[in-house]
Amino acid sequence: MTLIIGGAYQGKLEFAREAFSLGEDDVFTCSGTEIDFSRPCIYALEEFTLACVRQGIDPVEYLQSHRAQWENTVFLCQDLFCGVVPIDTELRSWRHTTGLVCQYLSREAGRVSRIFCGLEQRLK
Repeated sequence: MTLIIGGAYQGKLEFAREAFSLGEDDVFTCSGTEIDFSRPCIYALEEFTLACVRQGIDPVEYLQSHRAQWENTVFLCQDLFCGVVPIDTELRSWRHTTGLVCQYLSREAGRVSRIFCGLEQRLK
């Protein structure tokens, strides 16, 4: 499994498409509390964590329970971890939860990369 993180509009998806030869149909874009693990690339993981926070679901437990389904997946997540901490409780929880998800996935990953200005920085 590969985890790719980076700020908004830094080229994460373009990098993943090129590095892993992904087509349009290979990418699942998160928008709720369910992930389609039949696709090799999961994009906007932060939207999944936000939906989980709003629904009271533990996203780490969800990912752990589906571990066998995503062993060869490329996860892409926006970096929410830097900058000003939000005043809003829900947004603070979202930021914290997304950090926990990325920590879990980075421990499980064979490769972790940060994308900045379209360039890869290999972290693991």
